[in-house]
Amino acid sequence: MAKQKKKLSSAQKAEEKKRKKEYMTIFVDGKQKRVKRPPTIDGMDVDEFIKRNADPIWFHQNEMWEYMDQTEDDDLF
Repeated sequence: MAKQKKKLSSAQKAEEKKRKKEYMTIFVDGKQKRVKRPPTIDGMDVDEFIKRNADPIWFHQNEMWEYMDQTEDDDLF
């Protein structure tokens, strides 16, 4: 006869929920590994959030010229 599953306490459920939020499972060489999730802001990757919300001055100050929009320069001339 199969062994019955033990029910988790509320503290164990909370711990499992926290662990799932903090870590994700990936496969490496056919084995499962648990790694930390990459940081996100509002569900977006940090780099994607910066690209969408930063202004050209911020890009210039942080030397991220490749992300600056070229169409804004055309308006000046």
